[in-house]
Amino acid sequence: MIQIDLQLSPGGLLPKLDRFWSASAQCIEAIETTCPPGSASPVFTVEGRYTAKGWTEWTQGFQYGSALLQFDATGEQAFLDLGRQRTVELMAPHLTHIGVHDHGFNNISTYGNLWRLMNEGRIDEVQWERNFYELALKVTGAVQAARWATTRDGTGYVYSFNGPQSLFIDTLRTLRTLAVSHQLGHTLSGEQDEKICLLRRLIEHATNSARYNIWYGEDRDVYDIRGRTAHESIFNTSSGDYRCPSTQQGYSAFSTWTRGLAWAMLGYAEQLEWLATRSNSELDPLGGRETIEATFLKAARATCDFYIDQTPTCGIPYWDTGAPGLPYLGDYLSRPADPLNEHEPVDSSAAAIAAQGLVRFGKYLGEGDEATRYMQAGLTVLNTLLDEPYLSVSPEHQGLILHSVYHRPNGWDHIPAGQSVPCGESSMWGDYHAREAALYVGRLAKQEPDYKFFTPQT
Repeated sequence: MIQIDLQLSPGGLLPKLDRFWSASAQCIEAIETTCPPGSASPVFTVEGRYTAKGWTEWTQGFQYGSALLQFDATGEQAFLDLGRQRTVELMAPHLTHIGVHDHGFNNISTYGNLWRLMNEGRIDEVQWERNFYELALKVTGAVQAARWATTRDGTGYVYSFNGPQSLFIDTLRTLRTLAVSHQLGHTLSGEQDEKICLLRRLIEHATNSARYNIWYGEDRDVYDIRGRTAHESIFNTSSGDYRCPSTQQGYSAFSTWTRGLAWAMLGYAEQLEWLATRSNSELDPLGGRETIEATFLKAARATCDFYIDQTPTCGIPYWDTGAPGLPYLGDYLSRPADPLNEHEPVDSSAAAIAAQGLVRFGKYLGEGDEATRYMQAGLTVLNTLLDEPYLSVSPEHQGLILHSVYHRPNGWDHIPAGQSVPCGESSMWGDYHAREAALYVGRLAKQEPDYKFFTPQT
């Protein structure tokens, strides 16, 4: 269980955040040198150098979005110029990619960050440029929402790249594309000019993820642990019936892949923030605010509580709560995680995502013991990531946050000489989400407006 440090504060982390952003700048510059335009997108490091991994192109937005976050945090113009130029030059294919479920990762991280910075007055208001970003965001939300499968009760979900039978928990964070597109007044047009509401699809997807991918220890889940999260749910594509849990990157269908758990924590926290900006008249035909928010709150609480309970004291989880080597570690939940152990890798990228989810959820809840618990748990996780052995301090290593894991079942992660499990490497999503968490907490420390993907124009 995480040993929550109640003494931590966002302001108290500022010296560590300054060090973090200094290291971040060096990493962005190094990656740009070795992974120039035209080369394959960097995915994870091998012996400290970012390399590509052909599967789907889901990390390029993190590469250039990182430069935009660097500008946001430091005001360094060169990083804004880099992120803006690369977005314009390279990101258009991601807007119309009909084969993936991860539009939010690529397009909200690039077009979305630029639009947000303009909304906040951080970059100059230029009408044609705003129109460019907003058109991109309208398109990506509609294209993502078109990847739709229907369940037995007539609702549905955005299906994963595995096909229409597959609902991934990861996709909760790609719902940001549907949110922004809807916020900009866009709809998806179907057969015979049918207008398909993106807000409806967002709510249905998130509701079905909460219903099928998360366990609550009650009703159908009485045999299981509250907050356990399945990477994937499988449906019968003919009838729409739910069939079973599954996983692609976790250990089993009946254990919790911790990065998937973290996606749920952050995804529900963000969507609760966004729903608070929508009118009751929009939500009433879709079930009503009370019902929708109750579903999202239940999922957020269950997943955040599970993370706190099932993670070592330092806040860094092992890659899967059912990983077969964990029993050899003894009472591993009662002490800090050991990224150099002989049996199972930790996943710092899950921690980076979860840290933001916990802090956001605590902030959303406002005041009281529950809100404080989540906020301080998130700060505890981030505090660990901002120090060795997780923060990279070597100028020779292109990664920012060490000890990330990509795909343990496929054996894609690098195992250094002398080690028996992957360790010491970084990932684009881990580094990017550490930057998001650092930006969010840094703004809290400076009493600046919250960093939110949907910031309206000021």
